[in-house]
Amino acid sequence: MKKSLIALAVLAASGAAMAQSSVTLFGVVDATVRYVDADSGSQWSLTNSGYNSSRLGFRGTEDLGGGLNASFWLEAGVSNDTGNGQVTNANNTAASNNCTVTGATPATPGGTVTCSQSSGSQGLTFNRRSTVSLAGSWGELRLGRDYVPYFWNTTIFDPFGTNGVGSVSNFTLKGLSVISAANSGTPLNTTAGGIRASNSIGYFMPKISGFYGQAMYAMGEGVNTTVNNPNKSNGNVFSARLGYANGPFDIAVGYGGTTFAPSQQYEVWNVGGSWNFGAFKLMGLMNFESGEGKNQPAGQQDLDIKTYMIGASMPLGAGELKASYTYGDASYDLLEGSQIAIGYIYNLSKRTALYTTYSYLSNNSKLGQYNLGLATNAGGSTFGLDFGVKHSF
Repeated sequence: MKKSLIALAVLAASGAAMAQSSVTLFGVVDATVRYVDADSGSQWSLTNSGYNSSRLGFRGTEDLGGGLNASFWLEAGVSNDTGNGQVTNANNTAASNNCTVTGATPATPGGTVTCSQSSGSQGLTFNRRSTVSLAGSWGELRLGRDYVPYFWNTTIFDPFGTNGVGSVSNFTLKGLSVISAANSGTPLNTTAGGIRASNSIGYFMPKISGFYGQAMYAMGEGVNTTVNNPNKSNGNVFSARLGYANGPFDIAVGYGGTTFAPSQQYEVWNVGGSWNFGAFKLMGLMNFESGEGKNQPAGQQDLDIKTYMIGASMPLGAGELKASYTYGDASYDLLEGSQIAIGYIYNLSKRTALYTTYSYLSNNSKLGQYNLGLATNAGGSTFGLDFGVKHSF
């Protein structure tokens, strides 16, 4: 009898604990048939993440009482067209990703940064997010690998997010590439401070009268040796974002800085906003990147890249119509071009959608070119077309 009472008590306690905790498996599988036509050639491919980024994740929350809770989030990028995982980065620099710069010279630094591991050998990594958090009425403290705060403006205020042939990231991440190419001794890439940062400490403020914000400091974990290692700050990242949302209106400003060489930083300022008019939603983004090009000719060490985007989305039938116009420009004629994009999403259900996107990129610069993965000649143009299906769970 006593053993039965003890067993019932243990089960009751276990049930209470489970009622206060939850673990969720979630993900997205997005496959895209893509066609890209540039003046250097054309290509058909099956790729992924043309609408939403493909991913597999686990997240959980525990109620600690007194308004305090603990949570974890593990999210892995998936290249479902090949079955591979996606690369991550340990120290917010390019060194751990086997990165190279091609097509860059002191006179023409508009080259390309390529970061990869052996083809077909990349296993599943929690490259998208890997965090543990404590949260309460005071906000949230988050530790681990996470999105850099300023990046959110480039995805929230773009009707295409950061995916597919119509995304504004075709321009903003090219700016990162240009600055990296101009400093080819220490290239950066999108896994090194452009989108996410490892070893980060982040704080999210509670929403107060419509205001919201977050700040992050991430460590490159360089060692300060007895001879004062000049590279000890490489990979250090600081970023912050502050916004205001009220009803249909939302606006936010962001800043990010990544140290990539002694006393040199890749810096970004951006501001984005949206207004939902009901019949349609209007969005806009201004993104300003800067860095020092140590391999530049004399008098051209300071590099600036500006990107402007205006876009809109509107409900149409069982889906959504999207369109945007983007213009980009860099100092010393390293980049100048524009992109026009239009797309449609047709929702088969709450979790499954068909989509298509068309974009056209034109270039005016003779040094560096915006493109969709295929090389473009000086002043050349590129157009891309996505057809895809997305399923979330």
